Amino acid sequence: MNKSIQHVCTGNDINPLSRRQWLSQLGYGIGSMALGSLLQQDMAMGASSSAEAAIEAGMHHAPKAKRIIFLFQSGAPSQMDLFDYKPVLNERDGQELPASIRMGQRLTGMSAHQATLPIVGSPFKFSQHGESGTWMSDLLPHTAKIADELCVIKSMNTEAINHGPGVTMMQTGSQFPGRPSMGAWSWYGLGSENEDLPAFVVMVSKERGGQPLFARLWGSGFLPGKYDGVELRSDEDAVLYLNSPEGIRQSSRRSALDGLAKLHQLQYESTLDPAIENRIAQYEMAFRMQTSIPEVTDISGESKQTLELYGDDVTKPGSFAANCLRARRLAQRGVRFIQLYQPGWDHHANLPGSIKHSCKITDQPTAGLIQDLKNHGLLEDTLVIWGGEFGRTSYCQGKITPGNFGRDHHPRCFTMWMAGGGVKPGYTHGETDEFSYNLVSGGVHIHDLHATILHQMGIDHERLTFRYQGRDFRLTDVHGHVVKELIA
Repeated sequence: MNKSIQHVCTGNDINPLSRRQWLSQLGYGIGSMALGSLLQQDMAMGASSSAEAAIEAGMHHAPKAKRIIFLFQSGAPSQMDLFDYKPVLNERDGQELPASIRMGQRLTGMSAHQATLPIVGSPFKFSQHGESGTWMSDLLPHTAKIADELCVIKSMNTEAINHGPGVTMMQTGSQFPGRPSMGAWSWYGLGSENEDLPAFVVMVSKERGGQPLFARLWGSGFLPGKYDGVELRSDEDAVLYLNSPEGIRQSSRRSALDGLAKLHQLQYESTLDPAIENRIAQYEMAFRMQTSIPEVTDISGESKQTLELYGDDVTKPGSFAANCLRARRLAQRGVRFIQLYQPGWDHHANLPGSIKHSCKITDQPTAGLIQDLKNHGLLEDTLVIWGGEFGRTSYCQGKITPGNFGRDHHPRCFTMWMAGGGVKPGYTHGETDEFSYNLVSGGVHIHDLHATILHQMGIDHERLTFRYQGRDFRLTDVHGHVVKELIA
């Protein structure tokens, strides 16, 4: 039953009714229809809560991960200064990047005017760590200790060459704004495990500089608005407008919401507009969050040993360390998708000093989070993802000066890693050429990454769709495949 029912006859009148209204008035309910066709192409065409509940109950296969924590490093970390060890760059430091390597590939406007593209080696020492022998630079001493937990992907690639499209692509599967974010898709497809907390929570570190981060990056796009990511701020009010004004008691607010819900229900019965149901659900969630959010953000009960895992900044509101600890607490409470944004990785100049700073404030909290999840028995079914929107060039942007240089944007190859959630621990996937400029083997496109993440959550990326403007959309658009080599 793919076509909408245009009209229903009542006596001598013909009333225009939608498919949803027709089913509702028959007492059949779109939820029952969805249950019967859940795994078919149109399983996500409806936006009613009953259809969404049917999707929630219908994972396509047994999941290996119950939740995601995405540690997004905004600005694009330099792969050849962190994970992709390339001694040839040091041997040929200052020489021109061979034309046979570049092959006329696109440059950004910041490099296109350069007369030369001088290779610049990494000033940091690399060594292998753990039984897996994973390569890392000395900028990551804490991450090195968890090397055998990591599934390192050295062969990530994307089409985006500038930050706006690149970040948007990583978050939504499209370079163009307006698509639902990965967190919104997961909430829509799987529902929530905790009725007192949103299934998609976002935290942005208070790090100066870097590219702007817009709320649309964690938005729901054309999905119902209730799937927007909820941002937890570092201020006293973790969520804006959550708390009641002074003098308003909890019981009074409860009574007002009950009355408002009755009015909304009357309106819904006459219009069957799903936006009204969304509004009711959001009001109820906000009310419950008045208790649940303060409990999540209060770390006073954490042990000294736990706090020490994350480093000295863990008690500093808005720090990456504090947000990593919050992420573990949210994961404990069943939040489905937790997104951390850490700005400050856009190192076009003074890379040696800037990347040291970025690593200093992220290395220990990142490793601490992995260890803390493991201590709480959560790492096995929590998929942690680390990485930025693209990589960095092996040639210098501008001129090389003693002890100082910068690297431009590079989409053709970059490094990300995952841990937990059913991926292979202590495994390195893919290979780049000796200049960390082109892929040699094992290429993983962002669409492939998204397909693999959804697979670990129990979702077939080709079957989680939403009909919008006459077309079935999905996170991976019409691309992507699950990278089975990454799965344990």
